[in-house]
Amino acid sequence: MGANRRFRPLTRKQNRREPRHPSTEISLLLTASRRSPFHDLVQVEGCFIFTTARPLTYKMKQDATRSATYTVNCEDYVHVVEFNPFESGDSGNLIAYGGNNYVVIGMCTFQEEEADIEGIQYKTLRTFHHGVRVDGIAWSPETRLDSLPPVIKFCTSAADMKIRLFTSDLQDKNEYKVLEGHSDFINDLVFDPKEGQEIASVSDDHTCRIWNLEGLQTSHFVLHSPGMSVCWHPEETFKLMVAEKNGTIRFYDLLAQQAILSLESEQMPLMSAHWCLKNTFKVGAVAGNDWLIWDITRSSYPQEKRPVHMDRACLFKWSTINENLFATTGYPGKMASQFQIHHLGHPQPVLIGSVPVGSGLSWHRTLPLCAIGGDHKLLFWVTEM
Repeated sequence: MGANRRFRPLTRKQNRREPRHPSTEISLLLTASRRSPFHDLVQVEGCFIFTTARPLTYKMKQDATRSATYTVNCEDYVHVVEFNPFESGDSGNLIAYGGNNYVVIGMCTFQEEEADIEGIQYKTLRTFHHGVRVDGIAWSPETRLDSLPPVIKFCTSAADMKIRLFTSDLQDKNEYKVLEGHSDFINDLVFDPKEGQEIASVSDDHTCRIWNLEGLQTSHFVLHSPGMSVCWHPEETFKLMVAEKNGTIRFYDLLAQQAILSLESEQMPLMSAHWCLKNTFKVGAVAGNDWLIWDITRSSYPQEKRPVHMDRACLFKWSTINENLFATTGYPGKMASQFQIHHLGHPQPVLIGSVPVGSGLSWHRTLPLCAIGGDHKLLFWVTEM
């Protein structure tokens, strides 16, 4: 456990495929075929890494319906997508997404942040062959693109109940470690946001575990039901929030190794919860068909609650730039899975997007923009503040 594995570089000739039809939406095929835009191929014990040569630009879909503002096509179903929530020293935005057996690290820039871009400009930096379905991705605050060499660091949870910690300089150094200990599916994981020296994970095995970067467990909390979400306090990194499927959300003091506060949703199943980083007195969650909002200074029961998804709610995420803005998704796999953006000052959703199937949910670090994974697609929605 925890052993480093090094990649052996190979080379591959680049071939770029031009879009078949010029349109307002240009497709990017992230495959390792002869028609793909990859030109470097790196192998480690059956795992491969590809890189691309140049950025491609996608234009905004002009559509009167609430379909995605931007779309990027992918080689496979996207199970999870995560914007890097930390400043990385580059004007672009790092994004990671995972499929049935790969993780892609890309860079995207939107016309909302750079006027000379029409739509979205997207560039793949690395594609890691993962070998097993990717269930979760978490970025490390140690990721920097302005260092020499650059540092890409993230971890994944997978269908084999293992955590993989990846470190890359986007050149010759590419390593990963396997962290083993969970005995059931891992539902969420996150780096500590200040130093990035620890990882917290929660699982269907009724545990929350804290790991150091060597793969050793430093803390272990037994839960009363499956752990669904875990969040670190953005400043006070000895505080950890853990949400359980039975509707209980607990806050732990990692120094005292005990729970210090709990919230109750009074309904089940609680599928997702998130600590508002713009105002840490606020906690949001989805349970059953409803979204719920707590003010932890006032009560252990939710202050606001509203039905939102007919087919059961799946994910809840606060905006990174506005404490009243949040997004929810319906359960994936339904015929009309919905994505919604809500504002606490509005009685109805401010945006409703229809997705045939959808997985994952992530907010852009500085824009009111959400990403969702879909069937061979990344989908991006932009809303007003």
